[in-house]
Amino acid sequence: MAVPDLKSLIRTIPDYPKKGILFRDVTTLLADAHGFRSAIAQMATPFAAAKVAAVAGIEARGFILGGAIADRLGCGFVPLRKKGKLPAKTIGQEYILEYGVDIIEMHEGAIAKGERVLIVDDLIATGGTAEAAVKLLKRSGGEIVGATFIIELPDLGGARKLSQLGIAWHALIAFPGH
Repeated sequence: MAVPDLKSLIRTIPDYPKKGILFRDVTTLLADAHGFRSAIAQMATPFAAAKVAAVAGIEARGFILGGAIADRLGCGFVPLRKKGKLPAKTIGQEYILEYGVDIIEMHEGAIAKGERVLIVDDLIATGGTAEAAVKLLKRSGGEIVGATFIIELPDLGGARKLSQLGIAWHALIAFPGH
């Protein structure tokens, strides 16, 4: 499927989670078999030759996308979860939200030193969560080969933040605004 066709599968919900926000809902794309398959292929393709050893999917839609991309790339999958959701010993990374601070965690030892990792999520906005993922994975010894998303919100600067960190990123669709 061409990118304009994928874009048409994304539902926009005004005033969610708060007034003035246009929420880009990818669940409608995920529900479309052809759209889902195409999005996974297009997200994985730029990293097909990167010798990815693990995909790190950011909770929660990054789990859905990341699992499928890991399967396509023939590698493992590591979940990056909100604090307190993983059962074994974890390492975490704080990041700033507009209303406070949150933490993402992964199991200690989930990434081996030098392991090549691809970060996956559905959307990059301000880049706070993606930046936390980069820091967390690097602290664990991982080598970040890039980050891939369905949607970029360029007006919020998250992709620029990744570029400034030296992370190659790829997004299928850009939506102006927030």
